[in-house]
Amino acid sequence: MSPHPKPVFRLLAALAGLTISLVALNQALATGGPENVLLVVNLRSPDSLCIANHYAELRHIPPSNFLFLDWDPKQENTDVDTFREKILIPVLRAAKLPIRGRQIDYVVYSSDFPWGIRIDEDIKKSKAVLEKQEQGKEEKSVLHSPMWTTFTPVASINGLTYLWEMMMTSNFYVHPQSNWYARTGAPEQAKEPTLGFSSATAYGPHGEAGTVPGRHYLLSMMLAVTSGRGNTRNEVLNYLNRSATADGTHPPGTIYFVQNGDIRSKVRQAGFPGAVQKLKALGVEAEIVEGNVPLGKNDVQGAMLGVANFDWKTSQSTILPGAICEHFTSFGGDMHGNAGQTPLSELLRYGATAASGTVTEPYALPNKFPSPMMQVHYARGCTVAESFYQSVLCPYQLLIVGDPLCRPWANIPEITSTGVTAGETVHDEIKVKPKARFPVGVKADHFEMILDGLKIRECPPDGLLEIDTANVADGAHELRVVAVSKGPVPARGEKIIPFASANHQRTIHLTCTPEKVVSVKKSLIITAKSPKSISIRIVHGTRLLSTITGDNGRVEIPAETLGLGPVWLQVVGIGDAGIKSNVFAPPLNIVVEE
Repeated sequence: MSPHPKPVFRLLAALAGLTISLVALNQALATGGPENVLLVVNLRSPDSLCIANHYAELRHIPPSNFLFLDWDPKQENTDVDTFREKILIPVLRAAKLPIRGRQIDYVVYSSDFPWGIRIDEDIKKSKAVLEKQEQGKEEKSVLHSPMWTTFTPVASINGLTYLWEMMMTSNFYVHPQSNWYARTGAPEQAKEPTLGFSSATAYGPHGEAGTVPGRHYLLSMMLAVTSGRGNTRNEVLNYLNRSATADGTHPPGTIYFVQNGDIRSKVRQAGFPGAVQKLKALGVEAEIVEGNVPLGKNDVQGAMLGVANFDWKTSQSTILPGAICEHFTSFGGDMHGNAGQTPLSELLRYGATAASGTVTEPYALPNKFPSPMMQVHYARGCTVAESFYQSVLCPYQLLIVGDPLCRPWANIPEITSTGVTAGETVHDEIKVKPKARFPVGVKADHFEMILDGLKIRECPPDGLLEIDTANVADGAHELRVVAVSKGPVPARGEKIIPFASANHQRTIHLTCTPEKVVSVKKSLIITAKSPKSISIRIVHGTRLLSTITGDNGRVEIPAETLGLGPVWLQVVGIGDAGIKSNVFAPPLNIVVEE
């Protein structure tokens, strides 16, 4: 696998039919939407492809937001230098291209990537730097602090992705307070509210947004672990489907904080009463109970446990859609088949939307685990990923698995618009007049226009979103109108409008056999004709599947290369006169079945 995927993204820029001058930068904080997600898929893993296909369908991830990498699914762990070269650097290139307008806030790994990263070399480098800095001093407080021995040399894939800036510059990401976006309820953060996230925002040492100098992050999670002690593919699809039904429902269940005499519980339970009080002030039911797990509860909307081993099935409790459930223990995120203690996958198996655990011995340090404030951030309208990362001061060892976009308490608007309708063929300029109606007492701060996955415009609440379609390729396109409200946790929603542009007299015709459903053991036969094209390209997300030389021809696509589930394919005629001579066929919506 090459760590230099630039040609793929040059292709995407051409296919989008946009000029870079159309891209508008925006650094506004907002709870994330599908346009803000980079979905990372392992080409060599049927599970990774299948889970990504379903998640993209559930969450409407734009095809331009896929990143396909080549990784051995059997390699559950790797060293930090290999991780940087083979995974993180390609991710950063994809997430931070200027054409994206810095719109990627979430890096989401599908499955079958290395959940554990050995960071011995980085720790050695950090110690050497500190040793040099402290030469000649009477006290070597950092190197000789007992805290240093707790920086055990294994990290999680999502923790290191979140801390990308520190990883690529200083190597001090193992610091107990490396996460400046965190709002854990600590006294120095008392004045910092729950806050939506932006990768373009610099965060100060007490959570201040927009601080310069500050630190930048990328919210990151895994959708699933399907190896070792992970979940089956069907279990994963079940909890992701359940999660997608929870958005904006303001669920009536109860969040349980479970306490006992175990050190795993004691280190966090002082924060339980305050979290319960804040949740009840929001109208969310919350309760502190004694034991290891909630017993006989049919309304578990969230759970914070402190126990090494448990059996959820015997608890006779029911986890509701949208619930974050996790347990403070040493090896909950160690997914090796022979690891001890109950893994995080047990909570996902019984319906949790997200769960977490450390990938190696973290010691009983609350900085490495979510604080009780996580459930409060969630109830204030944040997404799962925002809630987790606002509650963990030292996240480098925490493996977080599940749906990062779930937001049960979000104030999701209904969006209407005039100017273009679904399925319409348009010429010249489009002027879209958007409106948004929020369920609870806020108004739109601004609207954004997303064309084929790329943000190109924004306007005030009474404004217009305009685009001259003469600047884009003919054929099928997707327009998204996104509404964003005011406030520290802006609510957002979107309307998707497929349309066709016809300005340059370009055409493309195709047939696909079979048309809708194909066996994973068979192939798709695509025949295409596009007069005046020099080639015709078949694309899955950002992946070039095949090329027809000339203006017509036939290709065969093995279905197993696409993965099971719903797959969107794009067929594009490439002209010889730049962007305006390209033409897009309507997307092929294919379901690959076993």
